Amino acid sequence: MKKNNKIKKSVSVLAFLFVCALSVILSSCSDELDIQQSYPFKVETMPVPKDIVRGQTVEIRCELKAEGKFDGTIYTIRYFQHDGKGSLRMENGTVFQPNDRYLLENEKFRLYYTSASTETQTLTVVVEDNFGKSYEMEFSFNDTDDEEEFARSANKLGSV
Repeated sequence: MKKNNKIKKSVSVLAFLFVCALSVILSSCSDELDIQQSYPFKVETMPVPKDIVRGQTVEIRCELKAEGKFDGTIYTIRYFQHDGKGSLRMENGTVFQPNDRYLLENEKFRLYYTSASTETQTLTVVVEDNFGKSYEMEFSFNDTDDEEEFARSANKLGSV
C-alpha cells in the first residue's frame, strides 16, 4: 500500500510538472509572425581619382549590398555639393539636382561626376531605403590644372 501511495504521489508530481512546463511553452507562442522588412545596407565603391580637371568626368562604380532582401524595399539616391561646382548623373543619363531623390533601380550602378570649377570639390551621396535607413558616401576631388597629372592619377587608379 505504501508503494501505491508513493507511485500515486510521484505520478501526481510528474503530471503537475508536465502541465506547468506545457503551459509555459504554450504561453510563449504568438500567432503573429515577426517579418523583418528593413535590413542594414551599405554601398561599396571602386576607388575614384582624387584629382580632376575642369570639364573632366569621373566614373564612380557602386554596388548596394544589403544584409537581407525584402521584396517591398525601394532605394533612392540624392546628393549634396558642399564645395566647388559640378554635376552628377546616373549611367542612364539622369542629371541629378542637389537634394532631389531619384529611384535607384539596380543594385549595381554607376555615377558620373563632371567638374565645373577650378577649386576643390566635395559632395555627399546618400542612398536611402523606404524604411528610413540611409548610407552616406563622401567624395572629394582636388582641381589640377595639369591634364597630364590627371591622366597619371587615373592610370595609377586603373593599375590597382
